[in-house]
Amino acid sequence: MPAGALKGGLGAFAAASAASATTPASGSTPPRRSLREGGLALWQRLERAGDGVLGARGNPLRHLGAVGFLAFWLLGGTGIVLYVMLDTSVSGAYRSIAGLNEWPLGLGRLLRGVHRYAADLLVLAMGAHLLREWLHGHERGVRRFPWLTGVPLIGFVFICAIGGFWLNWDALGQFSAVATAEWLDALPWVFATPLSRNFLAADQVSDRLFSLFIFVHLGVPLLLLFGLWFHIQRLTRAAVLPPRGLAWGLVVALAALALVLPVQSHEAAAMARVAGELRLDWMLLFVHPLTYATSPAVMWVVFAVAGAVLFGLPFLPQPARPAPAVVDAAHCNGCQRCFADCPYAAITMVAHPNQRIGRTLAVVDADLCVACGICAGACPSSTPFRSRPELVSGIDMPQRRIDTLRRQLAHALDECAAARPLVVFGCDCGARPAAPQHDRQDGRDAHGDVVWLPLLCTGQLPPSFVEYALRDGAAGVLVAACDEGGCEFRLGEQITLERLAGAREPHLRAQVERDRVELVFAGRGREAALADAAARLRARVARLPAPGVASPPVLREGVAHLPSLEAPHDA
Repeated sequence: MPAGALKGGLGAFAAASAASATTPASGSTPPRRSLREGGLALWQRLERAGDGVLGARGNPLRHLGAVGFLAFWLLGGTGIVLYVMLDTSVSGAYRSIAGLNEWPLGLGRLLRGVHRYAADLLVLAMGAHLLREWLHGHERGVRRFPWLTGVPLIGFVFICAIGGFWLNWDALGQFSAVATAEWLDALPWVFATPLSRNFLAADQVSDRLFSLFIFVHLGVPLLLLFGLWFHIQRLTRAAVLPPRGLAWGLVVALAALALVLPVQSHEAAAMARVAGELRLDWMLLFVHPLTYATSPAVMWVVFAVAGAVLFGLPFLPQPARPAPAVVDAAHCNGCQRCFADCPYAAITMVAHPNQRIGRTLAVVDADLCVACGICAGACPSSTPFRSRPELVSGIDMPQRRIDTLRRQLAHALDECAAARPLVVFGCDCGARPAAPQHDRQDGRDAHGDVVWLPLLCTGQLPPSFVEYALRDGAAGVLVAACDEGGCEFRLGEQITLERLAGAREPHLRAQVERDRVELVFAGRGREAALADAAARLRARVARLPAPGVASPPVLREGVAHLPSLEAPHDA
């Protein structure tokens, strides 16, 4: 390997590494956290606590969007059955709902309860999802579109939920319908006659009015479904169901809740009678008691201000956007790997201007690119084994080039005096190695064997760099991805796992000794998990031949035979 040619040009990478590693000086006062930063730190502690109990795949805080979709599918499935059984007349609706209690084996109570509690789950997941996205700053920049298309869905969800109580037409449904009509009447110059006049007498609540109730509860969900489709249009591989274990756990929990705390109707609606004590679902009907506690005008102002804030957040002054990925047409062969791996659909394929190189050419939409570098890790021309003094990739990140990574790796291994150096490829958004503990006599690092190379995202790492590092003198390679389900760029940790396990191109070649490779999921704040993974790898490679000593290749047939990569440690 031309080591001399690879030692130059470290300035950009070193500067980026130093900037990401900057910490307050010893004894200095740490900077005050903003509300968003403090909230994010607390949220991440909650996520890690959930991971400790349920694991990352079973932690609902890691899959809030998918949990919301699951609740929506449950609402749709149970709602279709309920609608088939519903008598859509004013006089028959209450009796048909009450008749569910007569179904054998409690199936009617189960159906109705799952439908109601799935609505509560949807509201919970939606609120938590909104909070998490704001804490991560995902209303900014290229993520503005999902945010702006997601905010109207909040209103659709509550319109559907409130309208569902009217179809039962019991005392609670009557209260909700009247309260909603009075609230809408507070809007000036909207309705020619007050809506609340439709509830002055029993004969005014007709089947025609009830048809309007049915449209609200059944028609608006169709708009919601279209809105959800629009919401995820710019996301590739969007999860519309949580992991299987979590999904079944939530379904079983909802079913148990429906049987233990069954949803019961109040007495039948009667316009001549004032309803007594009501069992409100505060999660879905909170607007009614708040309206009566204040006034309809106050609640309209509250919702108008809340909507203006949510819609206005993406247009506030934002931090400078990082440079998007850049395509080099002379080195792009149109393989479409970057197109398939981009988490935000920022890459399209067009006809290549030079058909001798490839049929198609990748084109990056700068307005959609989040600068994660996952496309650079997918490019076949990013392999460090190319003999060119300067490594030019078909697609690359100008602020953290693949060529600079190769130079930095060669320089760091050349400077490392340890007999068995460990190369750690990490993520700017994930855990970082703890500050070294120094020996009092010589002032050297306690281990002195770790070479830390930060990336924009671990998805930026071409798997061939793992083999390259091992051939260049590293005793082991540790890839430190973000927590499962916690990647800042959605799919980085998942794509990294699939590439290293041989399930996704480009993949780690089979002849690479898997005992020398470790993958750990360690997000920001999980430095202990990163240190434990390094200790495991260090102990494992200590039993193997030293770097530079030929050792027989370990051939694997598939993912099931990759001991270090099939079940990565994330604790």
